[in-house]
Amino acid sequence: MRIAVTGSIATDHLMTFPGRIADQLLADHLGHVSLSFLVDTLEIRDGGVAANIAYGLARLGHRPLLLGAVGTDFGPYGERLAALGVDVSGVHVCPTRHTARFLCTTDPDGNQIASFHPGAMAEAGNIDLAAVLRRGAADLVLIGADDPAAMLRHTQACRTHGTPFAADPSQQLAALDGDRVRQLVEDADHLFTNEYEHALLLAKTGWSRTDVLRRVGTWVTTLGDKGSRVERAGDPPLDVPAVPADRVPDPTGAGDAFRAGYLAALSAGLDTTGRARLGSELATLALTSVGTQTYTVPSALVPSGGDPT
Repeated sequence: MRIAVTGSIATDHLMTFPGRIADQLLADHLGHVSLSFLVDTLEIRDGGVAANIAYGLARLGHRPLLLGAVGTDFGPYGERLAALGVDVSGVHVCPTRHTARFLCTTDPDGNQIASFHPGAMAEAGNIDLAAVLRRGAADLVLIGADDPAAMLRHTQACRTHGTPFAADPSQQLAALDGDRVRQLVEDADHLFTNEYEHALLLAKTGWSRTDVLRRVGTWVTTLGDKGSRVERAGDPPLDVPAVPADRVPDPTGAGDAFRAGYLAALSAGLDTTGRARLGSELATLALTSVGTQTYTVPSALVPSGGDPT
């Protein structure tokens, strides 16, 4: 199974705050917040949800096709991904904008405050996924957080071509209205959310859980250290426990790693538990590494029985 991954490609600026973010928020003054955090560390890493997922798939032996918009500063980043096995031929390079930036401050409890500057991602709508699908370059498309117009265009291209797609709106749920969320979710082969996004999606769409499951094949919700839940219409929910982490220096990118592991296991024909388990294995590798594309995958975790090409 050839997997295409669309979504953001970014540079991450990851900082750690030694105190607790919640302690700095005063209930009586939330209408006028002015905070500055003195951070202990700064790590500058390659990131973005699409690139993170593509990285994980490549580590599992796949050659994923990465589709996203970047600036001319992407050169060394793209070369590194290509050397790992990611096909970057579908990346759109914008000559006038920088690659997107993600700035995130994390406290010891794993709470985060983040900002995202889209930069070149604003041109992601120029990517012609329909042309990619017409030439048979992908059997499954993951549509990750991106410029909203691009996400909607990619979703429609998959529907028109009859290519299965996984909807993963993640951070963009907060910016999308209910109508656009419904358009992104309708007919998805898989829907990925975390626990908060699960509730937000229901609120934005006005759909019930049953309504969503009538419209998607499989709904996968990551639950942090509680693992994940897989739901299908007519079946009881399946809860799969997390793989424990002995330390968590940086939680950024764990959800993206989960998706990479799950999709690789899907490609290999593993059952539902096996898919969620491999997703959790990769998520834990990401949790125990600083940066979203720094972990390595033991050969024992690479699933057999599928065709990664």
